[in-house]
This record gives sequence, structure tokens and C-alpha cells, in this order.
Amino acid sequence: MAKAKAAKKTAKPKLSHIDKAGQANMVDVSAKTPTERVATAEGRVIMRKETLDAVIAGNAMKGDVLGAARLAGIMAAKHTHGLIPLCHPLPITKVTVDIFPEHAFPGFLVQATVKVTGKTGVEMEALTAVSIACLTIYDMAKAIEKSMRIEGIRLLEKTGGKSGPYKAEG
Repeated sequence: MAKAKAAKKTAKPKLSHIDKAGQANMVDVSAKTPTERVATAEGRVIMRKETLDAVIAGNAMKGDVLGAARLAGIMAAKHTHGLIPLCHPLPITKVTVDIFPEHAFPGFLVQATVKVTGKTGVEMEALTAVSIACLTIYDMAKAIEKSMRIEGIRLLEKTGGKSGPYKAEG
């Protein structure tokens, strides 16, 4: 009995998007019961203090940086299935993209939360929303600073589904 448990612990986790022949495939979720699923992701855009101050003051040449980034993140979440080959199209019920100035970096902390009642989770939608919002901040402010960095994109938390809740450490 102990050997079976030890073998189970050391076995590699099965990749759900790889079939028995090793080919990429879309997971069949038709038998799953729809549940409420929520995922939150974050990322950072690191920049010089002067760039942060210009964006906060609304002095970027392209216009409202944070408004554009927020909308881009929301739109990206809704189109994730068109960007990531094996993602299911989902009837997303809510997307929020929050952007916080952080003088300690300096830069912006971007967080996205996506909600759905469905048969599969929305982690990829939250991560895509954050990624595109960060890229939009870069695009809108690159005339001021090309050396900005996008860092730390990660899943913070998810609820719902068979695998249960997840919360990132730190």
C-alpha cells in the first residue's frame, strides 16, 4: 500500500491537452457540470519615475494610457480563445481590470479578475487580460520610455472547478 502511494506521488502529472499519441488536443468538457469559476491574475510594468508621473498626470502623447489599457485587458479576456489555440470560448460574465500606480517599483500593478459560470476555468482569460493591459501601457508610453519592463505575470487565485481553489503564495 505504501509503495502505491509513493508511486502516485512521484508520477508525473498528466497534461490534459495532450492525447495518448502525444498530440495537442482540446479537452472535452461536455460531461462537466457548469459551476461558478473566478480567476485573478497580476502583472507589473516597471518604468522610470518620470514615466510613471507623466502617465499619472495624463501627459502621454497617445492619450489616456490607463483607460486604454483597462479596455484592452477586458477585450483580450473576451477573445482569449482566439489567441490561445486550445482554450474554449467562454460566456464570460464579468471582467475587471484594475491598474494601480506603484511608486516603489516605480510603475503600475495590473490585476484582472474574470468570472464565468461554465464547464472550464478562466485562468487563461485573467492572464491574457493582464498581459494585454501591460502591453498596452507599454505601447501608450513607449514614446516617453522604451526601456520599460513587463514582469511578474502570474495567477494569483482561482476558485471553482474539479481541481478546487488555488491561491498563490506571497
